[in-house]
This record gives sequence, structure tokens and C-alpha cells, in this order.
Amino acid sequence: MSNTQLKPTDITAIIGVINPVSTATTVNSGWIDISNFHSIEALVTAGVLGTSATVDAKIQQASSSSGTGAKDVTGKSITQLVKATDDNKLGQINLFASELDLNNGFRWVQLSITVGTAASLVSGHVIGFSVRYDPASDLNISGVKSIT
Repeated sequence: MSNTQLKPTDITAIIGVINPVSTATTVNSGWIDISNFHSIEALVTAGVLGTSATVDAKIQQASSSSGTGAKDVTGKSITQLVKATDDNKLGQINLFASELDLNNGFRWVQLSITVGTAASLVSGHVIGFSVRYDPASDLNISGVKSIT
């Protein structure tokens, strides 16, 4: 039985963002402490890609908010988006907190999007799920201005 009084914003939070940008480089969210969540989802959005452009995205982990010891999380990347077939496509990356290198203190993550060859419009969001303490909306990034 589900709780009809529970709102999605009680159990999820927007915890990271890459605002829409036209680029041919790598853009990253800030480093995000995910210790308050059991899992996260990174959502990557690509607009119309430039000529021969590619878009790659991955989750990286670190042991501090400044990116100490940053390294990729194995298997946590999208299938490359390419101009020929992937204008206006999305990619999703699921990550359980337990998949991080917790034994070495890695609890910080960032979404990294790399656009190759030609400038293309991209953006990304990181959403925290299965919050350890509710409501999750208390953990939203400061850019979230309204919840209704």
C-alpha cells in the first residue's frame, strides 16, 4: 500500500546540476556529498548536436568536497551520444551509494559531461533518492526556488 500523502519531493532531492551550456569541452557539477542518500540518478540532456559532435557523461567519486583523489566510478557512464543519431536525446546513470569506494572514504560524487568535436547544448541533473532522513527537499541545491 502506498502513502498518498507522501510527495515526490519528500523522498527525492535535486542535489546537483549542470546548467544548460553550449560547449565543446568538459563541464562538471559541483562535488556532491551523497551520504544522506542510498542512491542517486544522473540525468544527462543533449540538444541538437554540432557537426560530428559526441557527448560522453560519467560519475566520478572523491574523498572530499574539493575532489581529493577523484576517480571514475567503474561502469557509471552513458553510451556515447553522436550527431548521426542522437540529437535531443537523454542519458541516465543510476548509482547506489554502496558502489563507491567507501572503505577509502569516497562519499563525494560529481557528474561530468564531455562534448567532443563541435559545440553542443548539454545539461545535467543529479537527483538523490531513498533519503536517509526526510524530507529530502531539505537537501535540495540552492537553485531550487519553488516546490508546489
